[in-house]
Amino acid sequence: MLVNMKDILPAAHKARIGSGAFNAANFETAMAIIQAAEEEKSPVILQLYMRMFDSNKAKWLGGALIRMAKDCSQPVALHLDHGKSLEQVKHALEWGYTSVMLDGSNLPFDENVAITAEAARLAHAAGASCEGEIGHVAMGDQTAYTDPDEAAKFAAATGVDALAVSIGTVHGYYKAAPLIRADLCANIAAKIPDLPLVLHGGTGTPMADVQKVIREGITKINIATQFQDCYLPAMEAELKKLNGAFLPVDKFMDPPTDACVAHIRKLIRQFALKE
Repeated sequence: MLVNMKDILPAAHKARIGSGAFNAANFETAMAIIQAAEEEKSPVILQLYMRMFDSNKAKWLGGALIRMAKDCSQPVALHLDHGKSLEQVKHALEWGYTSVMLDGSNLPFDENVAITAEAARLAHAAGASCEGEIGHVAMGDQTAYTDPDEAAKFAAATGVDALAVSIGTVHGYYKAAPLIRADLCANIAAKIPDLPLVLHGGTGTPMADVQKVIREGITKINIATQFQDCYLPAMEAELKKLNGAFLPVDKFMDPPTDACVAHIRKLIRQFALKE
């Protein structure tokens, strides 16, 4: 069923378990996320990269995603990940996405508040949910930790439904061993106890650390690079098996999709603290 994040995150937040948010890039990766949700009987958040909203990719794929979500027996939210402008937010809402993120974490605090509050207003008017970010989760090995007092002010001023925070993770693969600040996560959660917190940079983060911060208040866990890095090698393996022979593309894509389903299913269980 097609829902927004407000239909998924509050229950997980109350139960102190995590909800997976997975970035799809094409039909097969999206189908794997939906199939994993069905098989695990779990809600999921299906995300698209913000760059796909600057072209027709998100618009055209969105039609298929909406149909997939509506046909799924589990709650599925369709989410704009790391939206960089109000134009991207408006596109997402016009094209039927049920959730958006406005990432103004690189902006000065007041500017971040202003643009995120407007994104939240637009989303709520459309019946969608909105995520913001305070404290910047960067690429590789640089990050700006979230200040708990700023997080509380930001949440109150913007009206977001979920808040991405920076507690030591990075986007993509780590260049050095991560130091995940579970203590900082707990301090932020204590300031805004009713708001689901979001962990960006789930790829490569030790699962023990992920599960620890879930217990401290993280509810939404983003997985992008790790998921794509499951899909691509699985495709490469199938190409090697063909060794130049022909196979219809729909049949060729079945094993990579199955590999992605297994990968997502395992993460869903781990985020729910079942493994």
